[in-house]
Amino acid sequence: MSHTPDYRNIPVDAEGFLISLEDWNLEAATELARNENIELSQEHWEILKLVRSYYQDYQSSPANRALVKYTGIHLGKEKGRSIYLLSLFPDSPAKIACKIAGLPKPDNCL
Repeated sequence: MSHTPDYRNIPVDAEGFLISLEDWNLEAATELARNENIELSQEHWEILKLVRSYYQDYQSSPANRALVKYTGIHLGKEKGRSIYLLSLFPDSPAKIACKIAGLPKPDNCL
């Protein structure tokens, strides 16, 4: 009998960020997105992979301005725009994307 983890019971802080980055995987991301009322599409996954790449490169989560710039560099001008990121992750793209990507909250996000 195999044990299937229940991703609704992943330890998160008061704001819904993972306590342990090691708890992140695709199922966890889907559950974290569901908690934000977001159904993940290919476009979402593209940005989630990008913020995880940013974290690997800089050992920190990107703030909105850095995310816009990094997205533009890696995915092109059309996607490297605040309006595009807001359409995927309403209110605070960097904060929400980092949360769903299992990363710490960006330093300057409220």
